[in-house]
Amino acid sequence: MRNINISFLLGLLLILTSFNSVNPPQYKLRTIVIDPGHGGKDPGSIGKNSFEKDIALSISLELGRIINENLPGIKVIYTRKDDSFPSLYKRAEIANRNNADLFLSIHCDSFSNKSVYGSTSYLMGLSKNSANMNVAKRENAVIFLEENYQETYKDFDPNSSESVMLLSLTQKAKVDNSTILANLIQDQFKNRVGIKSRGVKQAPFQVLWNTTMPSVLIETGYISNSAEEKKLNNKTHQVYLASAIFRAIRDYKKYLESN
Repeated sequence: MRNINISFLLGLLLILTSFNSVNPPQYKLRTIVIDPGHGGKDPGSIGKNSFEKDIALSISLELGRIINENLPGIKVIYTRKDDSFPSLYKRAEIANRNNADLFLSIHCDSFSNKSVYGSTSYLMGLSKNSANMNVAKRENAVIFLEENYQETYKDFDPNSSESVMLLSLTQKAKVDNSTILANLIQDQFKNRVGIKSRGVKQAPFQVLWNTTMPSVLIETGYISNSAEEKKLNNKTHQVYLASAIFRAIRDYKKYLESN
């Protein structure tokens, strides 16, 4: 009788194990970290009348408000909520420590040609495109404002073969989801807000390098373009941008949780 019971229990355990492998727990989008680019002593790109850091913070706070109102089951965490200066390493650490499911870094771009305008969504990648690399270099330059940056970022070298190998391992699992979200954002910007989409691109952004979840850096427009700078500082336009990003997150959430 004892042998029968043991056999029964083992068989039941096998059935339950098989059932769980066929029906894994459904993925849920629970925590989003919003990262307003730059801040404090780092103004970011500088326009005629404004700083990137202030625009990024306004859009980020608006995005968080919309998420909280419409997706109350999602926890929103900011890397900064004021004019402070968290390091790039600290921003990624906040996301990793809180087991975030999504990391969004909000920025606005600049260029020597003042006529250039539009939005771009970036993924972490080792692009050989010089324009993409220049954007990454501008955003990564904040490293030099941090104390002990040589020690903190000693492993960050997009040109080394070791970094390429490490990146291929750590990014592979999240690049597909990052790409899906980035494309959804650009689609919302283009079709719902009427912003010129400059596409989804890859570049070695340090702030995305250390995150362990799907991550996108969003350049919402060009502060170097006077017309676009004016729009970026307009509260209504900031709400439109935040709403577009929210709708992309909502659609991304539906996609993940239904697949």
